Amino acid sequence: MRKCIILGGGVTGLSAGLVSKFPIYEAKNIPGGICSSYYMRPKSNRKIYYEPKDQEVYRFEIGGGHWIFGGDEEVIKLINSFSKLKKYKRKSSVFFSEKNQYVPFPLQNNLRYLDKNIISKALAEISSPKITNPTTFSDFLEKNFGKTLNDLFFAPFHKKYTAGLWKKIAPQDSYKSPVDIEMIKEGAVGEVSESGYNADFFYPEKGLDEFSRNISSKCNIKYNKKVIKIDINDKRILFSDGTYLKYDLIISTMPLNKLINICGLKVDEKEDPHTSTLVLNIGAIKGNACPDDHWLYIPDSKSGFYRIGFYSNVDKMFIPRSSRSLNDKVSIYVERAYLNKNKPSKKEIKRYEEKVIKEIQSYGFIKDVEVVDSNWIEVAYTWSNINSKWREKAINLLGKYNVISTGRYGKWKFQGIADSIKDGLIVGNKLINEMAEK
Repeated sequence: MRKCIILGGGVTGLSAGLVSKFPIYEAKNIPGGICSSYYMRPKSNRKIYYEPKDQEVYRFEIGGGHWIFGGDEEVIKLINSFSKLKKYKRKSSVFFSEKNQYVPFPLQNNLRYLDKNIISKALAEISSPKITNPTTFSDFLEKNFGKTLNDLFFAPFHKKYTAGLWKKIAPQDSYKSPVDIEMIKEGAVGEVSESGYNADFFYPEKGLDEFSRNISSKCNIKYNKKVIKIDINDKRILFSDGTYLKYDLIISTMPLNKLINICGLKVDEKEDPHTSTLVLNIGAIKGNACPDDHWLYIPDSKSGFYRIGFYSNVDKMFIPRSSRSLNDKVSIYVERAYLNKNKPSKKEIKRYEEKVIKEIQSYGFIKDVEVVDSNWIEVAYTWSNINSKWREKAINLLGKYNVISTGRYGKWKFQGIADSIKDGLIVGNKLINEMAEK
């Protein structure tokens, strides 16, 4: 029988391992990848990976708020079987901090919150776009939303969100910024129905950590096995602990660019870019002006972040147990994008933390901070160069050497937890069926 292995114990690797029973090799000592929860006590700097019995902790996530959206019924059922899910209705806004103004998300469907002059200009521009064939992400945004809304929100926000790449990369993920001209017109004068890919979302009742642990208990997973080299000719994997492993076929969920390099392969096309994210998790006394939104898109932050999420506005389990009935504390994540290889130093992160805290306090969102913790996500968002075939070529090249690259980062494609789980189920079942036929 062929020796098949899985690299990566995130949600895609876990779901592939669940159905196939192939062994999973995970670089860290916990399952879940960036979709993992952890806990910190007030006035502490130590991460705890299991919720303590007294629950007097802030709950955070490594990669910021990973809410479960989309996904077909069978995937949602599977997740629910390992950790009971709660369903939420999105409450989100664009926050213009300089004006202290909130506009419900998506902004284009809620123009009535803006000045009348802006509304009239925006409607005229949206109805008669001037850019016919947008080649860049920035062109795409201006074509769909016009110069007025672009200057107001889309340009400054996406400049931060893409770390400046928006004028160089191809248009993508258009479903994040839906364009429905009739709905836009309706939203200029009155309420419209919620829209967008995450208008409804789920989250495990006891957190992503419970889900990851429960599904990993049904898998054959080996921790602290970081891959440093894959010899595709000898079919041998070398780990950082000095051990190696022979294989016949690999299912990899690691970032596609990293996998190509570890395998020593070259793709005859310029590598598509990615951005890294510094996720700042903050537990604090709740400010008098703290909104009840689940997350805010902020185009004009002085510290450089593009989004603030409020874990505890989604669910009170994210704050210490004694504060849940009082509602006097808040658990927050703050996201800032960086270009590849621009990881800030510890001193720079410390200065950034101080600036962020001061800025959020000036908004009135928080008072005294009880805990702050940062997480660096090396490959957070993936993008495509204009007319690029790098992604397809890289995946096909790996396939020739019996390496299957899948999942959000393995496919170099934005998607949520549910779709990443589905990827693992599909590839795991496919290989099991193929082996059974042979």
